Parts: sequence; C-alpha cells; structure tokens
Amino acid sequence: MSSREATAREAAHWRILSARARSFRWASAFLSARQRGRVADLYAFCRTVDDLADAQGVTPEAQLDLDRLRAAIAAEPGGRSLWPEEYLWFRALCVDCGIEFPVVQELLDGMISDLGLVRIQSDADLIRYCYQAAGTVGLMMCSVLGVRDPRARARAVDLGIAMQLTNISRDVLEDAEASRVYLPIDRLRAARVEPEHLVEGRADALGVSSVVNDVLGLAEVYYRSADEGMRFLPARARWAVLVASRLYRGIGRRLRRRHKSNPLLGRVVLPWFVKLALFVPASATWLRLSLSRSTRPALRSPSASSESALGG
Repeated sequence: MSSREATAREAAHWRILSARARSFRWASAFLSARQRGRVADLYAFCRTVDDLADAQGVTPEAQLDLDRLRAAIAAEPGGRSLWPEEYLWFRALCVDCGIEFPVVQELLDGMISDLGLVRIQSDADLIRYCYQAAGTVGLMMCSVLGVRDPRARARAVDLGIAMQLTNISRDVLEDAEASRVYLPIDRLRAARVEPEHLVEGRADALGVSSVVNDVLGLAEVYYRSADEGMRFLPARARWAVLVASRLYRGIGRRLRRRHKSNPLLGRVVLPWFVKLALFVPASATWLRLSLSRSTRPALRSPSASSESALGG
C-alpha cells in the first residue's frame, strides 16, 4: 500500500469513528496522533465486522467476507495468504501492536452469532456474549494503546462488558425490531415478559423496565471493577479510557433517571453539555491517579468471579 493510500485509509477510518462513535471521539482528545490513528483503525474494523453481521437478511457477500476472515484468523500466525486483500491493513495492525489473533477470533464469533436467532438464556450467557462483542475490544484497545500490565488488561475486559451491557439496555427497542433479544430470557420470564412479546411490540413496559434496570445494575458492577484498573494505565491512555467510561456510564444512568429504565420510550443519547459535565469528574479522577504512587493490590473483579462464564 502506498503512503497516499495509507493516508486516505486513515482519514476514512477517522471519519467513521467521528460519525459513529462520538463518545470515543471525545475521549481521544489526549491521545497522541499515532494512538488516535490506531484507535480509529481498530474501530473501523470492529464497525465493519459489526455491520456485516447486522445486515438485515445478511447478503451472501457479507457472509463470504465473515467466513474468509474467520478462516484467515484461525490460520494465524501463518495465515497472511488467506486474508481478503481489503483487510490486510488490519492484519498489519495486529502484528504491529501485538493484538492476539484468538481475541479477534472471539470477536468474530460474537458478531457471527448475531446472524442467527438471538435469544440469551441467562446472565452467564449474556456475560459471555458481552465478552465476545466488547470485552475483546477492551483487550485489543490495550494493545493499540501500548498497555501491557495484565492488571489493566483484566479490567479492560470488565469495561468492555460494562459498555456492552449499557448498549444492550439502551438498544432494546431497535434490537427487538430486528428480531433480536439480548435481555436474558430467565429475567424476562421472571418479570412475566416473553421474548416474542418484545419482538412483536406488545411487551409489558414495566416488566421490561425492571429487567433493564437489573442489567444496568450489573453494568455498574463491571464499571466499578474497571475503575480499579485505571491506575495501571499510562497517563494519556488513562484519561481517554476514563472519559469513554464516564460517557458510556452516563448513558445508562440517564436511561435509569429520565426514562425510569424503560428502553421502549426510544434511544437515550447524551447531549453535548452533559458530556462536557462528565469531563470534570473524569479529569479529576485522572489527576488524582496521576499524582498517586499507590501500588496497593487490585481488588477481586467481576472478571475473576465470572471466569466460568468466559470459559476460563
């Protein structure tokens, strides 16, 4: 790839991130130019794969792309010849940053699972899916940001899980319109809601709200665990991750506060002034951690207590 093509690709990836991941765009302000470029590259790949798996009635071309990527990644570290040419740049990113190919495989497995009938039976199944869809992204983000401390990497998984739980809670309505139900069936039935009620648009709002409130409560557990790993991050990466965490957490809290955890009222977004307000506590935490030389051991995390759900 020529330098001109590389520059054009990087610009295109930044446009994707800016348009479709506003929270991450805000959070990237303190990263170096090189880090921002790598984050945009990673986001572009994850978004592309997600879009392939999100297509209503996925096209044969999209299915072929996913199958080829899966085969290429499974053949690594010697699978370069199997990669579709249009994704070789991502392979180069993995090699340059030390992204582990089995982690990418887990991400693909999570995205491909969206192509079938999406029904999540239990909390353990939900956490497993969240690990595949977003905990993996936390690990890959550590690699592109140069984070090597295993204590930080474990908490990055927790942050990814927390963010995905927030996404699932926020997007219940649009997921149901696509015949996808990520809220655990066990919890829905305990609230006297059948998954098909959601898909058919006749679910009891109070029952759904109670389940979403519980899932958001579970997300809070993972956000708190993720906070315990912030002190193990390099300063620039810490600020960006703190901001991203606070913005995503703010979505769930706004859903709870303003909509009483009812996702059927429509998608919750954070106005710019709310995002700006969340910068203040994030920056204060960043400053406190930057000034601290604490080396106290990490607390036990949800990632440790849920190893069975993650296959650990």
